[in-house]
Amino acid sequence: MKIRIVSGEVNKKTGPVRDIVVDIEYLDVAMETGTEFEHDIKKGNRAFAYVIEGSGYFDSEKKRNIGKEHLVIFKDGDNVKIAANDTVLQFLLISGKPLGEPVAWRGPIVMNTQEELQVAFDEYRNGTFIKHKI
Repeated sequence: MKIRIVSGEVNKKTGPVRDIVVDIEYLDVAMETGTEFEHDIKKGNRAFAYVIEGSGYFDSEKKRNIGKEHLVIFKDGDNVKIAANDTVLQFLLISGKPLGEPVAWRGPIVMNTQEELQVAFDEYRNGTFIKHKI
């Protein structure tokens, strides 16, 4: 099993992404066939897993096999138990405190309201969406 920590801390190892507004844990997990992964999600945090490759079980009862390009949403403070099926399994496991803000989403852009979305798409079409060039 290989776990790349993008953000957050696992077993006293910290990922390279730091000093962001929201305290998140962002893991890229690759598992060999037949292996299992268990991880606690902090109380008050929400978490999801997005399957990049392969398939596996994302619950301790192994009721439903979840495959590539599917999203699994966990409960607050869950103990996540994941088992690779008969293929290599790679997924992103992301958790953090909910922002508690409204969400308006269309395509690749996420804002708080439909009006903000319209402004963002207008700016994108006009070439003014990016405010600061790196």
